[in-house]
Amino acid sequence: MLTHHTSGSGSRLVFIHGFTQTRHTWQDVAKNLSSQFEVVLVDAPNHGDSSDISLNLETGANAIVEVGQSATYVGYSMGARLCLTAALAHPQQVKRLVLISGTAGIENKDERLARVVSDEELAMRIEQNGVTNFIDSWLALPIFSGLTTLNNQREIRLCNTATALASSLRLCGAGKQQPTWSRLKELTMPVLIVAGENDKKFVELALRLTTAIGDNAKLQIIEKSGHTPHLEQPQRFLDVVNEFLAN
Repeated sequence: MLTHHTSGSGSRLVFIHGFTQTRHTWQDVAKNLSSQFEVVLVDAPNHGDSSDISLNLETGANAIVEVGQSATYVGYSMGARLCLTAALAHPQQVKRLVLISGTAGIENKDERLARVVSDEELAMRIEQNGVTNFIDSWLALPIFSGLTTLNNQREIRLCNTATALASSLRLCGAGKQQPTWSRLKELTMPVLIVAGENDKKFVELALRLTTAIGDNAKLQIIEKSGHTPHLEQPQRFLDVVNEFLAN
């Protein structure tokens, strides 16, 4: 079973982090929400204390629901893709869904295959150069330009291993995600779609997700934020989530 930590009491919230993070990425969010909710923080496959559990998006989603059971599922980036997969496979367990910087997959087959190739190259680079070098180059990517040394959670990311991160890319990379755009109408639970306004690619994806899901989806674009709104604008992110959970 995936490693997880539970705090608080009330209706259950399950949080799934992004690639290179661990369950500890959500610790400040958990502190804030555990006075009203039961908060479950999960180490995703090949991350943190689940580093020796290698699963793809489909089997990883099943493992997350095995831990979380009936709950609201909140996922960021890779975690959003896992939570979306879980919601489509286990709609009776996913009572509400929050997708942060997420996508329903790369539709173009050639683009998808190209992403698999680039993720394999990245996986080999992690194995060759080690975690520290990789994390520093990862955090230097333009997509994370909104992060600083105060909020990039470098120390949390360094808890992962090169072997496990390489495995995660090979199994759960965006190229390995089967596109599910045509299935989004199946989502009948309330869905909150979140993106940072400076992350233009994922703002477009967020708009498309919201439209494709329909009336039960709500869109929130977080100002002065890029790909990681929960780290760049933590209070605004909490306000948005609390508002969604209150309805």
